[in-house]
Amino acid sequence: MIKMKAAEDLSKELKEISVAEFFEKNRHLLGYENSTRALITIVKEAVDNSLDACEEAGILPEIKVSLKELEDSVFKITVEDNGPGIIEDKVHLAFGKLLYGSKFHRLRQSRGTQGIGISGAILYSQLTTGKPIRISSSTGKKINTIEMLIDVVKNAPSIISQQGESNQKKWHGIKIEMQAKGRYIEGFQSIIEYLRQTAIMNPYAKIIFKTPNDHQHTFSRVINKLPPKPKEIKPHPYGVEIGILRRMIQTTKSKNILSFLMRDFSRVGKRSATQILKLAKIDNKKKPHSLTHDEIDKIHNAMHLVKLIAPPTDCLSPVGDEELKKGLEKEIKAEHYVSVSRPTSVYRGMPFSVECALAYGGDLENTRRVNVLRFANKVPLLYNQGDCAITKAVVQTDWRRYGISQSFESLPNGPLAILVHFVSAWVPYTSEGKQAIASYPEIIKEIKLALQDAGRKMKLYISKRRRKQQMKMRQNLFEKYIPEVSEGISKISETSKEKIRTGLEKILESGAKKYEKEDQD
Repeated sequence: MIKMKAAEDLSKELKEISVAEFFEKNRHLLGYENSTRALITIVKEAVDNSLDACEEAGILPEIKVSLKELEDSVFKITVEDNGPGIIEDKVHLAFGKLLYGSKFHRLRQSRGTQGIGISGAILYSQLTTGKPIRISSSTGKKINTIEMLIDVVKNAPSIISQQGESNQKKWHGIKIEMQAKGRYIEGFQSIIEYLRQTAIMNPYAKIIFKTPNDHQHTFSRVINKLPPKPKEIKPHPYGVEIGILRRMIQTTKSKNILSFLMRDFSRVGKRSATQILKLAKIDNKKKPHSLTHDEIDKIHNAMHLVKLIAPPTDCLSPVGDEELKKGLEKEIKAEHYVSVSRPTSVYRGMPFSVECALAYGGDLENTRRVNVLRFANKVPLLYNQGDCAITKAVVQTDWRRYGISQSFESLPNGPLAILVHFVSAWVPYTSEGKQAIASYPEIIKEIKLALQDAGRKMKLYISKRRRKQQMKMRQNLFEKYIPEVSEGISKISETSKEKIRTGLEKILESGAKKYEKEDQD
């Protein structure tokens, strides 16, 4: 009787919480674990949204970011873009409801996928200052401005004020203004570094940043053409787990299981669909909703036994070799650059590709440890470097083969910047903060192959550079002793010292030119 009463009391305490309540209490999962990172994360989420919106609308992005310190550790953050804007009756939902968006169920490359990013930033803003966010949006007609908070219990927007105004300049886009506690720094893990790396990976974007000190940094675009727009694909059978398959069967509009396999999956034709059902011993005409759990299990197992073509790759939109090199040249002043793009590969039925670029020498000469720039779907990854598949692949690559110093199981040393871009329809991040890529063996293998390809290209330049340095040292040494040699030969041959010196200098110059020509060939 006592146990039953205790159970009744405990059951009264059970209650549902909203996703907004969960992340309000666990904000560190979204990247708000300290005041410095919080400020970077707010800017990152807003800029990523702007870039995605502009690219989807076919607009060359122009983004303005500004920070103003209102009081000690309280900043006003403003991000404005020239994107397509959002229609009036969707603005409050797009920004004020977590897990609300259009990207989660789409299998194609994009920066955001979860529908949490910008709403999480608003949540952090109101949690630390209590101030509402101000959003202005226009599709080119009138400008709609709302002030709102998030009702965390309901996971719903709470509109405080709303107004419309004329738009004589025909501006279109989104402007977000919010106040939040944070700490502004300048260095490797900073807003400036995030924007600089974003400019490298998005060379077609123009980004203007105004610091709290009223200094303006402009990251100009160097390419006036957007990359190809990725296309949405259907799930591939090899990447679908049993639970997802069951849900797909429950919600499909197909009248029979054969048409379900052909219409709801990529790379499944009539022949392969029939083969799957034959292996599973399921009638082609059976209705999907009538399948038992055992029959669904059999279909799932059969899917992995039938040989299928790899998923389509037009769901990806890599930056491209030349574009990547131009972006790197714009922000890192080096002597030599190389870039490599690997063919598309697959992990868990998901297509992905790896792009890699290296910069050597120049302004990097003063660096001791190599600078590793990590990206996923064109977004810089500034934190959790040690947990990332990219870092592990860099460490596992033998850089000594390519003339670059490296200690055992560590990052290489020397005047080198390593850029790795992971592109996928679904990036396997290690956490909701989206700062590190999970270490799938297939992913690490492809990254290492890209690094090795780039390393071989860079080795040619490094070898040539070292030969040139050695030649210069020998030339300088010979040049140093020309006066003494000229004087000695003059005494023996009774020829003027000046004539001998001129002849030796010509021989030295001729040899240097011949060496340079051979080196170029």
